[in-house]
Amino acid sequence: MGTVFHLDIVSAEDSIYSGPAEFIIAPAMMGEVGVYPQHTPMLTRIKSGVVRIKAPLKEDEEIYVSGGMLEIQPDVVTILADTAIRGKDLDEAKALESKRLAEEAMKNKASKLEYARAQAELMEAMSQLAAIQKLRKRGH
Repeated sequence: MGTVFHLDIVSAEDSIYSGPAEFIIAPAMMGEVGVYPQHTPMLTRIKSGVVRIKAPLKEDEEIYVSGGMLEIQPDVVTILADTAIRGKDLDEAKALESKRLAEEAMKNKASKLEYARAQAELMEAMSQLAAIQKLRKRGH
């Protein structure tokens, strides 16, 4: 039984993380999932939140993900995220501005499509702000 597995976190824009991990905690749809080496294979959707990574000989790392899929194999774990941002790169001012603009767009709801788009942008901004608060409480 290995002490590490290979972890890939990929978004449409970039490969955010690729390397060994001792364990991770990911925000699955039905609650957080802890993954260690030799985990039972699984495929599940993930929701917006923070993936916490414990890598050998490194500081713990947090990556914000906004939806996607989590695939677990005994020696390889892959997260295909809609959006992925390193925790240290989350920008609170930008998220607050996105929230404000989305709320404004929802008030001016010109069409159902524009309202739905603004609603999705609001949810994304709120998720990022929640992740920032969570990371701040952990001292990162």
